[in-house]
Amino acid sequence: MSDTVKKATEQLHSLIIDALGRAVAEGELPEEAIPAFNIEIPANRDNGDYSTNLAFVCAKAFRCAPRKIANAVAKHIDLNGTYFSDCSVAGAGFINFTLAGEFYADVLLDIKNSGKNYGRSDYGKGKRVNVEFVSANPTGPMHIGNARGGALGDCLAAVLSAAGYEVEREFYINDAGNQIEKFGMSLDIRYQQLHLGENAPELPEDSYHGADIIERAKEFSEIYGDEYINKSEAERRNALVDFALPKNIEGLKTALGAYRINYDTWFHESELHKGAIKEVVDILTANGMTYEKDGALWYKNKEVQTKKLLSQGKTQEQIDKLELKDDVLIRQNGNPTYFAADIAYHRNKLVDRGFDKAIDVWGADHHGHVARLKGALDSIGLDGDRLDIVLMQLVNLVKDGKPVKVSKRSGNAITLVDLLDEVPVDAARFFFNLREPGSTIDFDLGLAVSENSQNPVYYCQYANARIHSIIRKVEADGISLRDCTRDELKTLNAPEEIELIRHLAAFTEEIVAAAKNYDPAKITRYCIDLATLFHKFYNACRVAVEDEKLMQARLTLCSCVSMVLTNILTMFSISAPEAM
Repeated sequence: MSDTVKKATEQLHSLIIDALGRAVAEGELPEEAIPAFNIEIPANRDNGDYSTNLAFVCAKAFRCAPRKIANAVAKHIDLNGTYFSDCSVAGAGFINFTLAGEFYADVLLDIKNSGKNYGRSDYGKGKRVNVEFVSANPTGPMHIGNARGGALGDCLAAVLSAAGYEVEREFYINDAGNQIEKFGMSLDIRYQQLHLGENAPELPEDSYHGADIIERAKEFSEIYGDEYINKSEAERRNALVDFALPKNIEGLKTALGAYRINYDTWFHESELHKGAIKEVVDILTANGMTYEKDGALWYKNKEVQTKKLLSQGKTQEQIDKLELKDDVLIRQNGNPTYFAADIAYHRNKLVDRGFDKAIDVWGADHHGHVARLKGALDSIGLDGDRLDIVLMQLVNLVKDGKPVKVSKRSGNAITLVDLLDEVPVDAARFFFNLREPGSTIDFDLGLAVSENSQNPVYYCQYANARIHSIIRKVEADGISLRDCTRDELKTLNAPEEIELIRHLAAFTEEIVAAAKNYDPAKITRYCIDLATLFHKFYNACRVAVEDEKLMQARLTLCSCVSMVLTNILTMFSISAPEAM
């Protein structure tokens, strides 16, 4: 929380304890141990800005009605020299407190002093967190789901960093296994079709049919001609993969860079095949968690999941309905499965690289994989709860009220590149974080390019630009912004001013809540609300008034709103224009 909010909360706790002590000393309440109690900001502030449940949690220990306890405490509250102006009792025993002008003035001074760092905290205590997101197969272009995953993962990493975690962004490159074999086969057949015509084999239905495969085969052919036609299939396919895969990976990096996403690590799955996969399989075997069947090596997923679910209070009947199955680790041909590689990959994060927490952003269709991967980590001696999975729902593209399903360019599903050709990066990053990850998003292409208040990112950017316009206008009239005293800032007491400053005061806690819930959409919603409250203030309170002290106070308020808007937009790699 901000320094001012933290100080207010600490003050209030001391005030309550001191008042309780005086009530006991006066014989109005019994001398008993004080149970833990909450201090919170109520959703409805009609009765006060802060509230405590002290009277209710003490009722049993004190053998008193909550209302009697509340009245005794309120009687002995001394608010002199604090951030609070009033204390009252409501209902069955709620004790409510009203903030004084000093609080609102100090919030603005806190923002001015903190500047770019306002909103940041040490909540995460520097714990190391790995956020892995997008991780699209390099065998083809990124689709619209990857576009949402990119914005979500990158903004989540930004929120965690602002909340005091040491964060690293990571992309996992699937450059091994079945998909690469299929990639090589698809390239090979397209290459043969270029040179053998009707004599070339047909592309199997389960191969990659995208135009990008044809393009890569043509590029290879332009360099090597038919040189590889008469070479062995293995040599031809290896050459094609070695040529095409780096180009595809570079394409991913270019597209994500245009999306303003920069990763700290690009991790290659192929690295795990140099010994890490064998290590985790050996650990699982040594721990009695594998068996052989039909020439393959299997992991006892059903046994692990059943034990865990029973410990959580599930009945065997409930578990049976889940139809849990075991998983293959090593196939009959001796090749490891993707699941085996996934276990090794997360062991690499948590053990070899020492992250305190691994966070993966996955599509919702992978939900069945979550429990088995966490269970496998438990089975190799790690705490599966050190891995958290953020499941992300689908994106529906709409334009003019109608669904958009294909790319005009390729005839296939809309790609990230297609999307960024259609809408500004600012809009894409903001729109994909308008709702929590578990909600389906309807992405309105028409709204994303509109320049009016219906477009939420434009609305927030316009609020910031309007503030700079106000400042430019008063400066053009020969008025310079200056630092205000606490007493001058206390003149900001109109309802719209108080409501706006309250919202500014909550920013740090909003970031912490977004980090706790892995939900950066909390911050985009906060940003929209801030813009709304600013416009409400602007319409109700004239800034360039004759009272110089009040004018300077309102200019300071405007400046603080601009700082917070800019901090949010910059945190999410969205531009914060000063003129529009």
